[in-house]
Amino acid sequence: MIGNDIILALSVRSVRLHFLRSVLAALGIVIGVVAIASIGMMGANMTLSVTEQLSDMANKLTVTPYTGGGGGMMMGGGGGGRVVISSGSSSDDDDVITEKQFKTIQRIVAKYGTAYTVRSESDRIEVGSDTGRATIYGLDPEIMREILTVEEGEYPKSTTSVAVGPTLAERLNLKIGSKLKIGDPDEGSTTTVRVVGILEERGMSMDLSTDMAIVGSDKLFVGIYGGEGEYDQVNVVVNDINNADVVKTAIEDELNRKEDTVTVQDSSRMMESITSSLSTMTTFVMAIAAISLLVAAVSIFNVMMMSVNERVREIGILRSIGTQRTEILRMFIYEAGILGLVGAIIGAVMSIIIGYIVVVGMVGTAEYFFAAGSISYVPMAMAVGAAICIVTGVYPAWRASNLDPIEALRAE
Repeated sequence: MIGNDIILALSVRSVRLHFLRSVLAALGIVIGVVAIASIGMMGANMTLSVTEQLSDMANKLTVTPYTGGGGGMMMGGGGGGRVVISSGSSSDDDDVITEKQFKTIQRIVAKYGTAYTVRSESDRIEVGSDTGRATIYGLDPEIMREILTVEEGEYPKSTTSVAVGPTLAERLNLKIGSKLKIGDPDEGSTTTVRVVGILEERGMSMDLSTDMAIVGSDKLFVGIYGGEGEYDQVNVVVNDINNADVVKTAIEDELNRKEDTVTVQDSSRMMESITSSLSTMTTFVMAIAAISLLVAAVSIFNVMMMSVNERVREIGILRSIGTQRTEILRMFIYEAGILGLVGAIIGAVMSIIIGYIVVVGMVGTAEYFFAAGSISYVPMAMAVGAAICIVTGVYPAWRASNLDPIEALRAE
């Protein structure tokens, strides 16, 4: 009987004798491991990054005037734990939150957080010879200081001063002290305001989309568009984010008591939908990448069958000196395992390097690269690659172990 150490030595010897063929077979595993791990890490980092950005608005609700088909959801960039109450249509003057409804909302959320109103309108703006459109927001000055961050300059203090979003400031080359006109001169008078602050970028959110907007006091807004006692949006900041469902139910029960007057949408569902879509997309792309492992499996199978066919006489000699069938079986499985293990290790190292480049290029940040949910794709891909090699080598190994010793010795 041959010891296991000799069987392993024979397997290593076979790999060395056919080094180039073995390298090409292992290369398929390397490519498969890199593809699966890199794509998996990219998807995980994208999901973690988006989840982090959306976590601040995970408990927001959007309450819009009931129109029969549900109101629209306003998107923007902002802080967490907010409930958002907004009008469903900016084109219909009747679709607003009234002062009475706002007072009701304030009463409902009094023990859960605070509520504040937002007015908004899309209008034409003019800066020198440049014209365009932007969202105009009207906020209470105190609320403005609580929910918005000025990156440069200061907060508006009068009805002639405004703060602008960073994207709008960049596109129109707005600076502190710049003047701009709001309104279309062909349709009526225009209002000239001065930029006193440039806001910090907020990205995606439901409460306020300020990156491409102009933010002024509610008095400035009412002076331009009217609508005293009418609001396009009411935001509720919940102290405990676990109370979002309670607030949602309370608003629906109170405002829809006699008839449907509002539609309530839960922003956490949106976050779940986005992360679910990202996860599905990542899984789909990983499945495509796994095809490379199938190609590698065919290559390994071919190499192992060639190895068996080339070593028929050697197998006959081993069997004639007392080597058991199980030992012959292990010898070829070891050989497949060596190819898989070497390919998986090299693939893991390359996955970390290439994966890092892919994540930075596609996601824009490597902040979550070494997070458990991201880096776990490396050992997972290694395990899959090595397992495929071993499974693929089972049949050739079984065939070799079942060769008739006499017939094998007669082989040329």
